[in-house]
Amino acid sequence: MLKSSLNLMVRNGVRTPLARSRNVQMSAMRCLSLKPNFEKLKLTPPPPGGVEGNVNDPLKKPEIDFFHGSYHWDYERITAVALLPLTTIPIYLAISGSGLHPMLDTALCCTLLIHAQLGLTSCIVDYIPKRRFGVWHQVAMLSLYAGTALGLYGVYELETKNNGLVDLVCKLWKDEEEELTIYSRF
Repeated sequence: MLKSSLNLMVRNGVRTPLARSRNVQMSAMRCLSLKPNFEKLKLTPPPPGGVEGNVNDPLKKPEIDFFHGSYHWDYERITAVALLPLTTIPIYLAISGSGLHPMLDTALCCTLLIHAQLGLTSCIVDYIPKRRFGVWHQVAMLSLYAGTALGLYGVYELETKNNGLVDLVCKLWKDEEEELTIYSRF
């Protein structure tokens, strides 16, 4: 009876000291709840018509960010252009039979990894937009960064324990049996 009258007083807007203390206790109990809140994992619906605001609202200028937008596109192009000499020089050195410097091999691996990370970032920004997917955009970006960090660790292991990426590719194409020939006339 007391609980129902207390709830009625709170719903009707009557603020008694008892009702206020009960509200404080109820809000404290909500913070200690072990029930998970799945509301933040739901997709946010787009606004009606897909437009926020109206014609008379001033245009919000985006903040300048040197890691997104046109700068991101520039970084992708820079890594793409940097990959051209970094791939042709090891191919030439492998054909001529001379050795490859480990720093050049490391630069090739890291530039290739950064180029892949920038390309996948563009895919995530385009296909999992933050305004629509909310927390799932953050999950995708964090998993991409974790994968990039794991890839950098793999590059470190490949360069320190083995002879690098170019040597690994050469070993894949090298024959175990020297007398084995394919498509030869002899």
